[in-house]
Amino acid sequence: MAVEDRWCVVTGGRGFAARHLVEMLIQDNTYFVRIADLGATIELEPSEQLGTLSQALSSGRAQYVSLDLRDKEHVLKALEGCEVVFHMAAPNSSINNYQLHHSVNVQGTQNVIDACVQLRVKRLVYTSSSSVVFDGVHGIHNGKESMPYPPKHNDHYSATKAQGEALVLKANGTSGILTCSLRPSSIFGPGDRLMVPSSVDAAKAGKTKFIIGDGNNMYDFTYVGNVAHSHLCADRALASEGEVSKKAAGEAYFITNMEPIKFWEFMSLILEGLGYERPRIKIPAFVLMPVALLVEYTYKLLGPYGMKVPQLTPSRVRLLSCNRTFDCSKAKERLGYEPIVTLKEGLRRTIDSFSHLRAENQLKPKREGPSKASVYLGSGRVADTLLWKDRKRTITTLLVLIAIYLSFIEPGNTFITALSKLLLFVSIFLFIHGILPAKVFVVQFQM
Repeated sequence: MAVEDRWCVVTGGRGFAARHLVEMLIQDNTYFVRIADLGATIELEPSEQLGTLSQALSSGRAQYVSLDLRDKEHVLKALEGCEVVFHMAAPNSSINNYQLHHSVNVQGTQNVIDACVQLRVKRLVYTSSSSVVFDGVHGIHNGKESMPYPPKHNDHYSATKAQGEALVLKANGTSGILTCSLRPSSIFGPGDRLMVPSSVDAAKAGKTKFIIGDGNNMYDFTYVGNVAHSHLCADRALASEGEVSKKAAGEAYFITNMEPIKFWEFMSLILEGLGYERPRIKIPAFVLMPVALLVEYTYKLLGPYGMKVPQLTPSRVRLLSCNRTFDCSKAKERLGYEPIVTLKEGLRRTIDSFSHLRAENQLKPKREGPSKASVYLGSGRVADTLLWKDRKRTITTLLVLIAIYLSFIEPGNTFITALSKLLLFVSIFLFIHGILPAKVFVVQFQM
């Protein structure tokens, strides 16, 4: 049985991976578990109300505390009397807001470190991300922990996660605390609120027919139960005496299922398992990038007024078209980590847990009359272009946007340089236009 004065804290304890860690910690019975999260109180889901967590809360084996990482006093109160902290709290990675991510992933992590030092906490295990070494441009094949942080990250989440990780690793040994950082890659499993639900929404809207890139990019996915298991392995390694603890402390570790798979094959298995169509139409990433930039810019303007976080963003396009595989041999050697659930079994459990999202269970509402987009846009050339009524005009517009992006935006030109290029192109066009005959290939040219 757990010794009563041995407490651990899980920050962000109501998050996706953190819930699985909490369950595993309760079952492991080494610690009493303090669940810390933003909510004023804990609200159990129906599946939890008769389960392990509910029983642990009732018996006192687990307790819930409200925690805002940005408040130092909150952090000190939440961590008081604990032996180990599993720092898993982080904002939604799909929200590319620098101020939000910096305040939690950097300032909040520093508050956790300061509290651990002040309260003489023995161990701090930080949940980082494999994206801390990804620049959004170059693929990663069998990446090792020796890879440096890139000069520029793919998004604010990855950049601030890297900063938080650096703080945690630097704190190792301060006042006797031992730290390490875990870098799970592409977490999936029951309870996921991002990947599977968003993929199903896209499938229902007919948007999962497309493959971004050539479809051959390899990925390392990690079943959520294996992520939770890696945290227990890390704590045990840090708590060991002698060389095991010394080798484990102050280091970062990639965590995966150790079964690389083509990204789009993985997504196809999820979608087909739920009864939806497998992606099949390939679109080069550079074709989508201008559209993604436009979507992201629109969100920056309309986000404060209630626009939902878009799925098609530049960082997402890069993520879905690059190779991202990692070497877990360091975690295996120093932490004793081995996946306890295979990729095949993890996929089965995931698909079964989302049975309510199966295609045959979805009601297809019949739309009466024109769509909202048709009503708002009305008729005319703009509506015909945006709604794909005139496909020729729509494709021409997309090609023009791509040309503008490749010529003026992607190279990173200044406004003056871009304007000069535009004027040059216009001048060349007008010159050619002036010397052409009235008909070229039976196409009439008019001024």
